[in-house]
Amino acid sequence: MRVLVIGGGGREHALAWKLSLSPKVSELFVAPGNAGTATLARNLPIAATDLPGLIRAAKELRVDLVVVGPEVPLALGVVDLLQQSGIPTFGPRRDAARLESSKAFAHEVMRSCGVPAANSRVFTSFPEAREYVDGLVPPVVVKADGLAAGKGAIVAQTTGEAQAALEDMLVRRVFGEAGDRVVVEEYLEGREVSLLAFTDGTNVAPMVPACDYKRVGDDDAGPNTGGMGCYSPPAFFGEDMVRRTVDEVIRPVVRAMASSGCEYRGVLYAGLMVDGDRIRVLEFNARFGDPETQVILPRLEGDLAEILMACVEGTLDRVSIRWKSGPCVGVVMASGGYPGSYARGLPITGLDRVDRDVLLLHAGTATGADGRVVTDGGRVLAVVAAAATMAEARERVYNNVIRVSFPNMIYRTDIALREVA
Repeated sequence: MRVLVIGGGGREHALAWKLSLSPKVSELFVAPGNAGTATLARNLPIAATDLPGLIRAAKELRVDLVVVGPEVPLALGVVDLLQQSGIPTFGPRRDAARLESSKAFAHEVMRSCGVPAANSRVFTSFPEAREYVDGLVPPVVVKADGLAAGKGAIVAQTTGEAQAALEDMLVRRVFGEAGDRVVVEEYLEGREVSLLAFTDGTNVAPMVPACDYKRVGDDDAGPNTGGMGCYSPPAFFGEDMVRRTVDEVIRPVVRAMASSGCEYRGVLYAGLMVDGDRIRVLEFNARFGDPETQVILPRLEGDLAEILMACVEGTLDRVSIRWKSGPCVGVVMASGGYPGSYARGLPITGLDRVDRDVLLLHAGTATGADGRVVTDGGRVLAVVAAAATMAEARERVYNNVIRVSFPNMIYRTDIALREVA
């Protein structure tokens, strides 16, 4: 099987790594990839948003399966175009991907099938939205309806902050078209957890739950990021909670999408807020999470290529999916200044000092003119380790994090600490 992975971040390196272990995969391509994927696949100099280039490459390389990593090509309809060209592709079509690309659409679907979520209202008018939030008791959540690179959700602690967020989106248009509509949601309290599931449009197979860390600094200080680390599994979200989420959230949404003519195939990612035994949906993503994928896939015992192809072919119920019981912890090393401005092209040292049984997953990296690996993004690397206990996994991760360095490197020191404190 010849497989093409679309994307160039840590999630795509994790996908490529796991696919490279499959005896079914004979050749592996990543577009555009990074310095890490180049060690186990052939990188293609094609942007994840260059749909014509991706279609052309998939045809010329006679690819048997395309796996879409990021959300933007899904929202642009890359799966539709690839499938129209006769190329099997893992991921939802454009209409189904609206579960992520439109938060208003996701709330409509949840209301239609009784999935528990935050109360919400949608606005396109700044005066109307401002009047509405004036009548709410903060905190309140203001979200850009469309894709905003993970930065379009504002938890406003005061009415003034909520009004400023609305003005940014609807008047100043800081998120462009993504903020043409805004969703104002009630603030939910509890603990956040991510549950991803494979689906072939009918059958559902949950993955193991994970918790990511969105703030840039320890103790959740600083601005939101794409994710500074992750661990799996969280002790507060056991197998019974997984079953409940599948029955109360994921299966109803998959059925609702199918009945509306928007069959959903791929990964459905449910971001959840858990308060006691109450589960409510914060958001849906239409793809593998980042950095969740980096700690979930090491726990997968089965053949990822076989599972993905079963989702494409509608035979997920015929595949056995097993998970390792031991925990997994991942820590992201980022460029100083992230999620704001940061330097690129800084040399990375110590890559060869990481233990062989510890995963070093590249995200924002590139190969310099002299052949050395350099920084090329905000989130640069992730160190991922599995062990018999969470404490051991944490120790192994941080013992290896300190072996790698680049100028102005930053990382959190509290990933998974709450599970062992």
